[in-house]
Amino acid sequence: MNKSFNPLRRLHFYAAFFITPLLLTLSLTGIGYLFYTNVENNIYHDEFFKDSATKGHQSLDDAIQEIRDVYKGYDIQKISIMNEPYNNRVTIGNEEGDSRYIFLDEHNQRVANQNAKYTYSNVLREAHSSLFVGGSFVNYLVELAACWTIFMIISGIYLTFKSKALKPTKKKSSFLFNRRLHAIIGLVIAIPIFIIVLTGLPWSALMGKQINQFAEDHPKLGYTALQANPPESEDNELPWATRTKEKPSSKKDPHAAHHGSMSNVIGADGQQSLENIIANAEENGIKKPFSIVYPSDEKGVFTVSKSSNTGVTGLDVAPKEETTAYFDQYSGKLLDKVDYDDYGIIGKWFSFGIPLHEGHLFGTANKIINLLVCLAFIGGITFGFLSWMKRKKSNSFSAPIRTSNQIPIGLIVFLVILGIAMPLFGLSLIPVAIIEFFLWRRHNRLNTV
Repeated sequence: MNKSFNPLRRLHFYAAFFITPLLLTLSLTGIGYLFYTNVENNIYHDEFFKDSATKGHQSLDDAIQEIRDVYKGYDIQKISIMNEPYNNRVTIGNEEGDSRYIFLDEHNQRVANQNAKYTYSNVLREAHSSLFVGGSFVNYLVELAACWTIFMIISGIYLTFKSKALKPTKKKSSFLFNRRLHAIIGLVIAIPIFIIVLTGLPWSALMGKQINQFAEDHPKLGYTALQANPPESEDNELPWATRTKEKPSSKKDPHAAHHGSMSNVIGADGQQSLENIIANAEENGIKKPFSIVYPSDEKGVFTVSKSSNTGVTGLDVAPKEETTAYFDQYSGKLLDKVDYDDYGIIGKWFSFGIPLHEGHLFGTANKIINLLVCLAFIGGITFGFLSWMKRKKSNSFSAPIRTSNQIPIGLIVFLVILGIAMPLFGLSLIPVAIIEFFLWRRHNRLNTV
């Protein structure tokens, strides 16, 4: 690939120039999100740990009914049963998209409520994943930046060794100094950054769907599907490997009392209490913390889950502790259960990969390592920018000039492979090729004149 050096350098330069603002944003918001549990344990101390001013004890079901009475127009989306000393959390939402957290103390009395949209973790998550804007375009833009980052890692390694950027020189040059630091940092963090980018792809707009679909189509690699009728239920806090898994159905007792329609499945006739579902879950080896999602209709089930990537302070568990269990809403019987050991390779990989990406797979050490990698990444970007500024001529963009009109076959093969592996990257190469073609024509025209 000797002739590939110049066109690869041009691609590396332009990619860096256009996606650097987005990479800096993702790095900074990622750093902020790394420590969300530490921050929230302090700024939301009263909500998480304090007792209610209301004295006396009531059942969890009575507390849920009280919440429904107080917050008219809101639906109960999930109940997070926490380990001590955390207060339990009830998530509610309405048709306008407003979501709130209601905190209950050990006596199931209301402590406080939060607007879910403006909590520290959700603000940072929104900034990191959709830049506060949201929508498909921004999601694709973030994924595109991730794809081009992978390209820049690979091309950067090649360019470093090809240009001998690591070789010390006696020549005093700010450009060479900054380029060398850019290259050294890039090599040191190449693998960590690659892993961080790769483990973020399950949430991406295009590749995330493809990965999930592949996991569904290949159970031995993805996860084992439950052969049953899927009820509709909220599953934001389910483990990644079971979010699209089909769920079993409840069988209603024909002798249970029936009064009208079952549009409201909370406290419906014959339905088990939350206390019974919690007790049944613990009898089946599901220990706190876990989330409970109500059945969505008369054939629905109670879904109890433990996940390593909930995004809720105090709710995450180790990947191997992940489980998703389905309980009949009338008998309380365990209908089916999916544990970590039931996942395929992909499910297991992302059960570890996502908390690694978020910085809580192995405690504080994970946070510190991710922090150092992100800071080094920002440093590498900075030195790359400085090296460009040092060689940039006034009134000139000073991009690497084209030294040949031919594109080496090795480079084409490399780009095709990446384009197949990352379709969004492949699609983005089309406008790049068109722009290069017109620049080539303009260059030839000027030389002819």
